[in-house]
Amino acid sequence: YITLAGTYAYILCDRGLVVVSIDDPLHPKIVSELGAPDLADAKAVAVQFRYAFVTDGDGLKVVDITTPEQPRLVSAATLRIRNARSIYVARTYAYIAAGADGVVIVDVEKPEQPRLDQTFNGGGVIDDAYDVKVAMTNASVYAYVADGRNGLRVVQLISANATPGAFGFSPRPMPQLIASYKTRGPAVAISKGLDRDRAVDESGNQIAVF
Repeated sequence: YITLAGTYAYILCDRGLVVVSIDDPLHPKIVSELGAPDLADAKAVAVQFRYAFVTDGDGLKVVDITTPEQPRLVSAATLRIRNARSIYVARTYAYIAAGADGVVIVDVEKPEQPRLDQTFNGGGVIDDAYDVKVAMTNASVYAYVADGRNGLRVVQLISANATPGAFGFSPRPMPQLIASYKTRGPAVAISKGLDRDRAVDESGNQIAVF
């Protein structure tokens, strides 16, 4: 599993979290590692600003990557989540695909104090969640869930017409299962959409002009 942020790649492997500098793409260089006992069977990682949010065998963990060469586990920030698989962070919320528990939504406005906001499984319908990605269509926000043996699920998180504060910076999600699609085999991954509301990357490099 790999996530790119600025001029660094954050890679999960048997050794844990490995941080690789790709400032010179033709000569990548390992700059740091964080492994056991801090991380146990790490599954996925999402990076937002100064923090890497990692799912592992214990649940959700937060790693301070202010200095990528010296990643630091925020030990008090561990949030126990059963069967935490993939994670997607969108503004002040983290969305975690958690198998039989569906999608676990965590408030990460204070990254070192993550707080469980809600768990959503569509009344028990979403029961094999492997992956989740969040994206917008027009003014509404959706979670696309790879629900294993069940196929693809589409969950409306924010409705431009119904969610309080929908046009604010980070309204509280009001999840509602709106569509399902039975795939030919188990759905275990969802591709990531295009981030369109960021003008710079995590290293301060300009990537877009509005």
